[in-house]
Formats: sequence, structure tokens, C-alpha cells
Amino acid sequence: MLFLVFQLGTDRYALDAGQVVEVLPVMELKSIPRAPAGVAGVLDYRGEPVPVIDMSQLALGRPAERRMSTRLLIVRYPTAGGEPRALGLIAEQATDTLQRDPADFVDPGITSHGASYLGPVITDARGMVQRVDVAKLLPASVRDALFRTPMSMEAR
Repeated sequence: MLFLVFQLGTDRYALDAGQVVEVLPVMELKSIPRAPAGVAGVLDYRGEPVPVIDMSQLALGRPAERRMSTRLLIVRYPTAGGEPRALGLIAEQATDTLQRDPADFVDPGITSHGASYLGPVITDARGMVQRVDVAKLLPASVRDALFRTPMSMEAR
């Protein structure tokens, strides 16, 4: 299986490349006042508004550094209704891939209660890489705020 590798600080992380729709350069976003922590704003992606999460802000409490290697990843985020929605992820140094069997990743032996999206790890020549589970990325309150069902005109 192919994984897209990115960094949070000096640590490397991997996303299932099958969940990635497109990799874009970081671009201007519409900011959302009082948005939940980690929400960088909204992107107009092919005519549709797509919420964007800054992975560094979410995990490290600081915004991603704007470098040539910082990318905006459009991923398929599974919603409660079962229909995947587009979600943008700002990720630093998102320029590498890793081809590995998912079974090669092993439990790290540590559970991070504030980051349930962090999964098993694997070691390669450059060190450890930890998988990120996109489905577990957003706490329920943030998921509901970003992907709520619009009210019908009659209900307003």
C-alpha cells in the first residue's frame, strides 16, 4: 500500500494515499472567526467550500510553517452519514511516499488520549513513521461543526 509521508515538527507521519484526492500548494483560505482549534479556514475547491485543518496547529499548537514543501492535502473524510466529504489538511514536508504493507505497522505501546487519530508505527532507514487515521482525525464536536447537514428552507 502507498502512504503519503509528512512531518509534524521533526516527527514523520503517514496517510493512506488512497484517501488523498489531490495534493496542492498551500493557498489563501477564508478564515472562520471562532472556529474550533486546528481549523485553518475554508478553501474553494472546484466550486465547493472545503474546511481545512492545519495539522501542526491541531497536533503541536502552532501553525504549519509556510515552506515550499508544505502542502494542502485534499482527503476523503468519512462522515457519520456514510458519504465521504472533502477535507483539506495543511501538512509540512508532504513530499515523500512510502510503499509498505499495512500489517508492517505495529502498535507503539503508547496511547495519546488527545490524539486518537495516531496509529501504529513503522521504522525505515530514516527513523519511525506513525500512521494517521483520517477517520479519527476530528473530535465529534469539530466534525459536527464542519460537516453539519444544512437546514432545509422549510425548517428556517
